[in-house]
Amino acid sequence: MYVGRDMTELSMMSIDQWTEKELAYFHHSLQQMTPYLNAEGASIHREIILEIENRGGLKHPEATWTQGTEVHPD
Repeated sequence: MYVGRDMTELSMMSIDQWTEKELAYFHHSLQQMTPYLNAEGASIHREIILEIENRGGLKHPEATWTQGTEVHPD
């Protein structure tokens, strides 16, 4: 379950200030609703995708004892 800032709070800040978990969660959520998004929702989703790409994707460089190499949005 996602525990973090909601879209209302995040929309008031620059997307480059979002955490990887926030990007992963909202990317996954919007991806599931893609057929139902209006132009504004599609634009927000596109910005999230571009930010993820600018950061080099959603992978950690190496696994640790507490986390793997994938960022999970939960």
